[in-house]
Amino acid sequence: MTQETILANAKLILRDEVVTGCLKLNDGAISAIDTGASVPSGALDCAGDYLAPGLIELHTDNLERHISPRPGVAWPHSAAILAHDREMAGCGITTVFDAMRVGSIPSAKARYKKYARELSSEMLELRARGALKVSHFLHLRAEICSETLTEELAEFTPDDRVGIVSLMDHTPGQRQFRDIAKMKAYVMGKNNLSADEFAEHLAKLQGLQKRLGAAHEAAAVQECLRLGAVLASHDDTTVEQVATSAVHGVTMAEFPTTVEAAQACRDHGIAIIMGAPNLVRGGSHSGNVAAKDLAERDLLDIVSSDYVPAALLMSAVQLGEIWGDMARGLATATTNPARSVGLKDRGVLEIGKRADVVRFALDDHTPVARQVWSLGAQVA
Repeated sequence: MTQETILANAKLILRDEVVTGCLKLNDGAISAIDTGASVPSGALDCAGDYLAPGLIELHTDNLERHISPRPGVAWPHSAAILAHDREMAGCGITTVFDAMRVGSIPSAKARYKKYARELSSEMLELRARGALKVSHFLHLRAEICSETLTEELAEFTPDDRVGIVSLMDHTPGQRQFRDIAKMKAYVMGKNNLSADEFAEHLAKLQGLQKRLGAAHEAAAVQECLRLGAVLASHDDTTVEQVATSAVHGVTMAEFPTTVEAAQACRDHGIAIIMGAPNLVRGGSHSGNVAAKDLAERDLLDIVSSDYVPAALLMSAVQLGEIWGDMARGLATATTNPARSVGLKDRGVLEIGKRADVVRFALDDHTPVARQVWSLGAQVA
């Protein structure tokens, strides 16, 4: 049970509009919404700052960054999870789907080792003890180009809070890594590989995809159904790939790499997710389609912070400015992701919804998160 909190004199970002008003939080839920700039006795004067629903992050690699802060460096999982959790809260993210790779390559020396089951168990244990500030779900990144995908997926059950399973195929020469030269620079830099080691890595991945790709993809689709999760595709590039995604039952497309693929997603009723860093930076680091181009074509539904947590709020505000509609912009990080994963209790400022709220101001168009509440309790 939480004490009543009154947030007054704020710009409330509602479902379809922004109004000046007052928000009351009681026992973990929004209990009242009033309009006007008055500040009731005992209320917090927000001085005209924005109040938005707590942000919902569907795909972040941030936890992986914490458990391995440098190539070859392993960090204690509990400490990494707690640090990641606090970083999410500080960025205004109150619901996060933590992306974890399933599907390893044990024969690739020190790279691509299994970790997801152990890390998930530790996450769930911390959650059960009340040690986490925000709401966590699992996003299993099913790596098609691997050796152990089916065995690793089988270790999870419907009780593990798996909300999303995404079909990942990082085979060189297609999807995200159509440009082998860009992939070479990225992989060699990230993993400190020599040119010969990269060539060996390239051949191994292409061989794995040829030998196991089709079976792994079919298994991942079936395991997603067993776990009761939402199925997502990743880096769709062609109309044909999107058509295959639709047949599999994909409802969300993460980071389509071309305008043609994004348009095909729209035609199939598949929600389009783009990376917030792509939007903030003005383009894709892999040389794929720019998120801004898709936004201007009305081919962007959801943003994901991907590898920069603070980018989620930045991108939603930026979209609000691009579209001239702050409510629509913020919906890409609140209402739309909530709808896409079936979370009906959050993602919008409405009476009865979870009291997940972020207060932010703009500093020369850059949002600054001032305070964050999760279930009515201040967490940042």
